[in-house]
Amino acid sequence: MKTIKFNNTKKFLVVALVATMGLTGCNKFLDINENPNNPESATPSLLLPTVEASISQVVGNSFQVFGNIWGQYWTQNPTSSQYRVIDQYRITNTSMDRVWGNIYRGTLNNAELIINSKVADNENYKGIAHILKAYAYQVATDAFGDIPLSEASKADGNLSPKYEAQEVVYDSIFNYIDKGLSLLAVKQAIPVASQDMIFNGDLEKWKAFANTLKLRAYLRLSNVNATKAAAGIKALYASNAIFLNQDATITYTTTGGNENPFYNEMVGLGKTQNVVASGTVVQAFVKNNDPRRFAFYDKVEYTDPETNEPKIQDTIAYIAQGTYSSNSKKLVSTPSPMVGGNAMSQTSAVAPVKLFSASESLFLQAEAVVRGWGTGDAQSLYSAGITESFKATGNAADAAKYIADAPDAKFTGDVEAKVKAIITQKYYAMCGFQGFEAWTEWRRTGYPSFFVKSAASTLGEDRMPLRMPYALSEATTNSNYPGNVVIYTPVWWDVK
Repeated sequence: MKTIKFNNTKKFLVVALVATMGLTGCNKFLDINENPNNPESATPSLLLPTVEASISQVVGNSFQVFGNIWGQYWTQNPTSSQYRVIDQYRITNTSMDRVWGNIYRGTLNNAELIINSKVADNENYKGIAHILKAYAYQVATDAFGDIPLSEASKADGNLSPKYEAQEVVYDSIFNYIDKGLSLLAVKQAIPVASQDMIFNGDLEKWKAFANTLKLRAYLRLSNVNATKAAAGIKALYASNAIFLNQDATITYTTTGGNENPFYNEMVGLGKTQNVVASGTVVQAFVKNNDPRRFAFYDKVEYTDPETNEPKIQDTIAYIAQGTYSSNSKKLVSTPSPMVGGNAMSQTSAVAPVKLFSASESLFLQAEAVVRGWGTGDAQSLYSAGITESFKATGNAADAAKYIADAPDAKFTGDVEAKVKAIITQKYYAMCGFQGFEAWTEWRRTGYPSFFVKSAASTLGEDRMPLRMPYALSEATTNSNYPGNVVIYTPVWWDVK
């Protein structure tokens, strides 16, 4: 197994085309083509930024909010109301219309146009499109379970694609990754360059992205089909695969429309601060004396009643998950601008959307080794994953002490104990940046083990949200719509 390290610098953005206008942005961007619905005239170099912007809108906005709340990094601000239904686990199908459209029309349709393009000398673009297609399908199936696959994203205008089993979707994900890698190996006269907002056309980085995605996908099957997961990961390592060792991100600017998509949404809501720190994760940070909490959250500013001077608390103020109604007068810390979560700070505008983080890649590798499916030193990979997160939050000097002293950082015991340590540390590292992935890993493994039911839950009993509801647009337009599935029904790979 080899590891490759990257420097990822973005030179321009077209993210506003999706982030600020949803599907409207995609349509306007595609107007620059003579006929955007005709694969023979679609220009891959012009479509690629739209694919990348669309998927970043999904993981950086809609699923970022759901993931960070259901992953218990954030909870509803007592002084506002926008996301109360998420904390209540009372999600309707209409909540999913925009994100479903961004996945299928914004990401997958345009990726398919690239793949089917007749424009010559564009095999590398097609390779990237296959990889992003695999990424988008994994996000979609992890969220919804069974989804449209083989009949989706075609140029025939089929409004009723059949739904296919999640296991079939996962098989296709591996297939798309392999196709993408094979196309990246083709020599292309005109290289992919600045049109690629993620890696600026560096194909070695895309190969590492594809391999890391494949590793993530196989590990997702660890509890439902360990035989397939083991075989796939062993084959991946046998191929001397390279893995990501730096974040795969889209970065943003402070100019109108090009902001971080979650911040952009907050601006559209009048800069109302709708999310605050959840006690679930903050108390765990405190227990471990973890300095990263001061990077992930802002301290509360208040006015000293005696001196009437502004002051800042020396701790992170939080409320228990879903207790917004009983804390209406409490000042609570907000997510920091670093993660794009402070509505009143313009610095939130430039927070990146992380499709992968370097620490996640290392934790995936550590888990593969612990399970006996990958090669390398699990302890070293695990410690490197923690260290990478500390570097990313500006706390590099504190990493070694944390690894040595933090109760949750102990890497001892049997396989399950080490998996628990890996996933728990991955959870801490993903705070605020990768909420959807953290919630998904909790569904797969049951870790971290300290989640609580939201105090505002309307599900009854001890039920927790385990999937997203299907979009209302599917119920009203797709004759193959399978019907509603309650959100406490586990997806296929969730057998914990």
